[in-house]
Amino acid sequence: MMVLMGLGLTGYSLYRLNKLLLQAILPNKQATVGYVAEQVYRHHRRKRRGPKIVALGGGTGLSVLLRGLKDHTENITAIVTVADDGGSSGKLRRELGVLPPGDFRNCIAALADDEALTTQLFQYRFRSGGLEGHSFGNLFITAMAAVTGSFENALYESGRVLNIGGAIFPSTLQNVTLFAEVNEGSQTRKVKGESAIPEARLPIERVYLEPSSAHAFPPAIQAILNADLIIAGPGSLYTSIIPNLLIAEIVTAIRASNAPKIYVCNVATQPGESDDYDLADHVQAIESHTDIIDIQQEDQHEQNFFTAQRTKKTLFGYVLANNNQTRPIPENMSHLKYVPFTNFESSGYQVIGADVIDEQYPWRHDATKLGNAVINWYKNLSHQ
Repeated sequence: MMVLMGLGLTGYSLYRLNKLLLQAILPNKQATVGYVAEQVYRHHRRKRRGPKIVALGGGTGLSVLLRGLKDHTENITAIVTVADDGGSSGKLRRELGVLPPGDFRNCIAALADDEALTTQLFQYRFRSGGLEGHSFGNLFITAMAAVTGSFENALYESGRVLNIGGAIFPSTLQNVTLFAEVNEGSQTRKVKGESAIPEARLPIERVYLEPSSAHAFPPAIQAILNADLIIAGPGSLYTSIIPNLLIAEIVTAIRASNAPKIYVCNVATQPGESDDYDLADHVQAIESHTDIIDIQQEDQHEQNFFTAQRTKKTLFGYVLANNNQTRPIPENMSHLKYVPFTNFESSGYQVIGADVIDEQYPWRHDATKLGNAVINWYKNLSHQ
């Protein structure tokens, strides 16, 4: 009996601690903070198998990672960018005012209990009539948001209905727009919109969000604080990975966490985003953008729980890179090139090499290989 009482008190103490941490870092201390803390706490109580992993990103890269991880743990939290403004997602965003559902659709399908059927259903795209161009999954999430009253409730209920193995959170609930400054040679030009940035086909100097003061979704912060492992990538560097890291509270939470942190670099370069980039260029892009976030916070003299926690210079510390570049990329995909595998530990990052390519599509990650590589590295690190 005393043991049970002790366990109960320990669990309640952890809940109270998480609630206090949220109250310390959130700028607007809403009445929902306690509710959020309680729901996330209960979620992790239900999911007991495997390490608590947070994966940040967007696009198809994040869903590939989730597929690879779900056989190893049920404690997955995906934190998804909300800057998408193209295609079906962009149209629903403009016409109905919802957050872009496309990347969330991919994550739900990846974590669903019956992944094959859910993926086939959610990716089904209407080819004619008023719904032409829309995918069923996007419409499902949008309708669920209308039924449940909010986008975040729609994600929770969709996950419950489809029995997904984890949680999916937006990085922010605010309507943000991604901008880029691109180099035209003699001058810098501003490009508006996530979908327009790679289409500019010009070197990207930096990307930023408007409004720049967008606040993080509270459960995303809680998940980062509770994580055993934090992963960013793979995915489009400037339009899927970095947008999440432009939200100041996300960056400070990552820095505050004592969990191992790793960036998964893309297998190949991406036209309009990372042309001719090597491994160091990818890491430098992340570090330069998160350094700006840190400077902005210091300039504003923000005082919070994390002030004394920022002791490490790098955000992640590890980078996972593909080291199998023997399989040629087909000629019809010649605009893609393998990201050169280089060791640059002097930057403060430790490079973890692994064969993670898809044998059929060697410019992409294989979900199983990627999941195994991440988990094996994590286990080895934990045993050191």
